[in-house]
Amino acid sequence: MARFLRFFLEQKLVVALLTLVLIGWGITVAPFDWEIDWMPRDPVPVDAIPNLGENQQIVFTEWAGRSPRDVEDQVTYPLTVSLLGVPGVREVRSLSMFGFSSIFIIFEEDIEFYWSRSRILEKLNSLPAGTLPEGIQPGLGPDATGLGQILWYTLEGQDPDGNPTGGWDLQELRSVQDWYVRYGLQSSEGVSEVASIGGHVAEYQVDIHPEKLRIHEVTLNQVLNAVRKSNLDIGARSTEINRVEYLVRGIGFIKSIEDIEKAVVRLGPDNTPVLVRDVASVTRGPGERRGALTLGGAEAVGGVVVVREGFNPLEALNHVHAKIAEITPGLPSKAMIHWERTTADEVEVFAAEQGLPQVAVDGAPEQESWRAWLGQHPQDEWPDWLTRSTVSIEPFYDRTQLIHETLGTLNDALAQQILVTIIVVIVMVLHLRAALVLSALMPLSVLSAFILMKLMGVDANVVALAGIAIAIGTIVDMGIIVTENVIKHLKEADPDEPRVEVVLRGTLEVASAILTAISTTVISFLPVFTMTGAEGKMFVPLAYTKTFVLIASIFISLTIMPAAIQLLIARRWDTDRMRRGLWFGLGLIGVLGFVLGIGRGWHALWPVALLLLTVVCLKLTAALWSPKIPEGLRNGFRGRGVRWFGTYLPIVVAALGVAWALSLAWEPLGPALGRARNLIFVIGIVGGLLGFFLIGSLFYERVLRWSLRFKMVFLLVPLSVVLFGGVVWLGFERVFKVVPAAVEKVGGKAEWVTQSSPWVWAAHEFTGLGREFMPPLDEGSFLWMPTTMPHASFGEALNVVKHQDQAIAAIPEIETVVGKVGRAETALDPAPVSMIETVIQYKSEFITDEAGRRVNFKYDREREEFMRDSDGELIPDNRGRPYRQWRDHIRTPGDIWDEIANAAHIPGT
Repeated sequence: MARFLRFFLEQKLVVALLTLVLIGWGITVAPFDWEIDWMPRDPVPVDAIPNLGENQQIVFTEWAGRSPRDVEDQVTYPLTVSLLGVPGVREVRSLSMFGFSSIFIIFEEDIEFYWSRSRILEKLNSLPAGTLPEGIQPGLGPDATGLGQILWYTLEGQDPDGNPTGGWDLQELRSVQDWYVRYGLQSSEGVSEVASIGGHVAEYQVDIHPEKLRIHEVTLNQVLNAVRKSNLDIGARSTEINRVEYLVRGIGFIKSIEDIEKAVVRLGPDNTPVLVRDVASVTRGPGERRGALTLGGAEAVGGVVVVREGFNPLEALNHVHAKIAEITPGLPSKAMIHWERTTADEVEVFAAEQGLPQVAVDGAPEQESWRAWLGQHPQDEWPDWLTRSTVSIEPFYDRTQLIHETLGTLNDALAQQILVTIIVVIVMVLHLRAALVLSALMPLSVLSAFILMKLMGVDANVVALAGIAIAIGTIVDMGIIVTENVIKHLKEADPDEPRVEVVLRGTLEVASAILTAISTTVISFLPVFTMTGAEGKMFVPLAYTKTFVLIASIFISLTIMPAAIQLLIARRWDTDRMRRGLWFGLGLIGVLGFVLGIGRGWHALWPVALLLLTVVCLKLTAALWSPKIPEGLRNGFRGRGVRWFGTYLPIVVAALGVAWALSLAWEPLGPALGRARNLIFVIGIVGGLLGFFLIGSLFYERVLRWSLRFKMVFLLVPLSVVLFGGVVWLGFERVFKVVPAAVEKVGGKAEWVTQSSPWVWAAHEFTGLGREFMPPLDEGSFLWMPTTMPHASFGEALNVVKHQDQAIAAIPEIETVVGKVGRAETALDPAPVSMIETVIQYKSEFITDEAGRRVNFKYDREREEFMRDSDGELIPDNRGRPYRQWRDHIRTPGDIWDEIANAAHIPGT
């Protein structure tokens, strides 16, 4: 250990390079979405919530028109029995519904995801003949889990200004979704599947007339075969004509209704062909559907993007957003006439003047010519009744915002913890340079933990990153122990002894104790590492991240910190020139930071710059004032005052400055009460806690002597704490349930105990703490999931969700309401028609940015109202106030939920 520490103390260049590598590498792999263009980024995979899904694969089989009983007997059961023999299978679950079968194969946790898919495909390809009905082909579901649904969107018609215009029917939008948007988004890196929902799938429909079948002596099967065979391209052989080879083929693909109508069913007695149109009517109409989407009470068309298992969700979302921006200019558009703003005569005159075809009877303009005219003329020359409606992709559930808000919250929490720790270190250690060294330890340890997360394949989520937040206190403990011990040795050492030897001795003295303490903490987490199933997926990443931070902190404390202490604290400044240069540089940074911060509104920068500038001024004032005082007086009371002015006053100013920065970042009382009150509260609560510990340290010896003298009396205190903690945790009756049994055992009746007022009061007050597996997470949205009666029709369920959407959308705090009836066209969504899912996005209490931080706007204090620009929009201003979007009686998201429940209640759901 001595040789290890000496190496890093003597090799300052190695320490500097190591520090730069840790900072650069840590920034490269940090999970936060930092926009750093000047260096490569390969961040740790990040999601908002841990993926607790089981290691499962889905075998999905469609059998259109068949009842659940037929599907179960002829598809689900044979497949389930066959798939039980796949290696590594722990459990097989199945679901049979109208028209499809879903089989969920649960594998052991140690089975690799894509290896299990290969084994299932081998089994499906080797099924014996006759296992399934003819023409049924089971397929493997997407390589994703239900938690992989990262983005839901709708397709809407919008004008060039981004305003909804409509003009598209459900069949047109569904065709755009199926044949353009879906394939475009599915090509994004990391996307497993893009499933469609809503609208109408266009199909050719042949309606048979039974009477005509009898007249022409045609069977239904003959009509079916005629339609099927008419939609074929027939390949033949090649032939040579005039020394040129020609390929012979019969073109037969259907392109119109007439192609089907002309298909020959059979030849009559006199070789007269009987065509399909002779026995049936052929039309183009919507296909049967088992799912629909609504937007604000109106039917819509949309889709869901599913991320591939194991891929970084945030990176996949970035790719999807880039792909949306790429394909949006190519989405179809059409000319649209607002007939409520014009008349048929005005449109006719306009078309004649511009040489455009006249509008059809149904009011729709001829698209090719009218679209070309709109493209050739600027928008200000368009009549107010004519516009261009372009299909637009509008996400209504985007996990990007949730991930950014989660990372922003954790980022703010880490920053606030670091600021609190700096205040504690400044006040308790009373050494400004030591506080600077200790403050640098925490972000460096966090960056090192990100490096270890990347190397070990640990994904970042709200629980995993919480492990880093939990370990912040332990991180600074290591640094405080090393720093305080080295400072103590520096004070006691001979002035002529080399500073390197003093720092080495002080560090070496506590190194073994630090290693023992960290080892104990790491070993105590070993039971967490052995967890499996959902518990393991939840808490093992937390154990990893906390261990990573602790390992990084001890490594930095024993390698980088001693060198930093030797440079900043223990080193003798031989010349006044170096000291003046240091303070001049810090002063210059403070002045520039203050000026730039005030000029550009960087509210987080200028307080720190002002603090730095103030400390420099105090130091320089003390340095200039001290030589003018006589030496004898300088050693007296006033001399001590000068030293206090030059040493301790900068510490006080630094502590106040950090408290000011903490009040800005934290705002514990909320933004409405202003910055001054928040600062007073922060100083009060931090100062009160520190004062409590300082007073405790003064009386510690007396309390310890009393406790050692009256041991039995003092032991009643921890015993009472344990007992009261058990009552609060488990509940009063659960802890004291042995009391009634003991009373009855001695021959008494326990009723007077359990029915007495103190017992009843305690039983009602202390019922025990609640339990919940997943931590509550405010996504800024609700999922409203009523169910209709199981036998309700698709139309009835659709009417219910439309009515509920309209009622919910009328609530002022609601931003968007999108409902889903039935299932999307994906194996991950086997929902029945009676199941309704409505995603409700509500407005945040205050207007926020992408990271969930409040945005301030310019506020007129005299008129007590927010100022707006010429367009009626709020004006951002860092010195202003946040804008509250909720009504006065709405205080929490729970109040919004109560409004939703009251508005959307329908008898029978």
